[in-house]
Amino acid sequence: MFFKTSPEAGLPARCGIILAAGEGNRLRSFVKTLRGYPLPKQYVNFIGKRSMLEHTFCRALKMIPAERLFTVVSQSHLQHPEVARQLSTRPMASIVEQPDNRDTGPGLLLPLAHLYKRYPDSTVVVFPSDHFILEEDLFMVYVDQAFRVVEQDPAKVVLLGINPSEAEPEYGYIVPGKKLYGPSAPGTHEVSLFIEKPERNVARDLVSCGGLWNTLVMVFKAKTFLNAVSRIAPLLYSSFERIWRAVGTPSLGDLVREVYQQMYPVNLSKGLLELLPLERPAALCVLPVRGIHWSDWGSEQRIIHVLESAGYAGRLNRIGEKALLRCEKS
Repeated sequence: MFFKTSPEAGLPARCGIILAAGEGNRLRSFVKTLRGYPLPKQYVNFIGKRSMLEHTFCRALKMIPAERLFTVVSQSHLQHPEVARQLSTRPMASIVEQPDNRDTGPGLLLPLAHLYKRYPDSTVVVFPSDHFILEEDLFMVYVDQAFRVVEQDPAKVVLLGINPSEAEPEYGYIVPGKKLYGPSAPGTHEVSLFIEKPERNVARDLVSCGGLWNTLVMVFKAKTFLNAVSRIAPLLYSSFERIWRAVGTPSLGDLVREVYQQMYPVNLSKGLLELLPLERPAALCVLPVRGIHWSDWGSEQRIIHVLESAGYAGRLNRIGEKALLRCEKS
């Protein structure tokens, strides 16, 4: 299925951000055992011939042209030949290097500063690079639907939510509230509550009252999201306003390093998304996603469980086979 069509006449450009600057620390020893050296998990191909990042590129390019798809990576990742190879097919101007890891809040705002400089009126989708999605074409239908909601109402920020299969405390939870109406908003709800990584007993309560897992795939108007950050985290916003002003100038690299040296880590979900429904209740929305095998691959047990349950156990590559054997022995 091919989605790369222009939005309706008069609508702003659709752009994308891929988050690939994480270190994958929870899987570091696992990947080192499998490959012989540490490599952040998003660059590892556990199944088939493509890494999770390459799968994410392929998924995003169904809808977003390469020149409007920005990828944030850590500068330290570039020392790995495998990382350089995977990034070599992307337009150079679309790769944004982060000097240090300051969690997912700055990890999103840094590429957003570059994107906003070039496409100030754009609507943006965010893709984490370490997720397993089996039904990619169907998933992108939901992404397109989220775009349509925001294009109809630019004040909205739309998250894609998944029906939980268990009370997993390592995920974020979204409780749907008031249903939206209109031709572009079927199935979309305002978010009444957002909780990142709750205790297991709290997760059970959230599941019982219809809570959804947060995929962290979200769509928003660039200006709307930045305005929300300016209200919720003004110090963080001011740091990235400085970066935005320097994009395209010779001083950008030095300024980014200076800003990051002074910056505290901010988690996107905990530090921003949890607060958005409290600060502006109608702004954050959720689109429930149905019929999708989805998982955030944050642990080796989750990787093996998903591959087995999705029927991929017989098609694992060499790394995946070693992972399965390791899991069976533990």
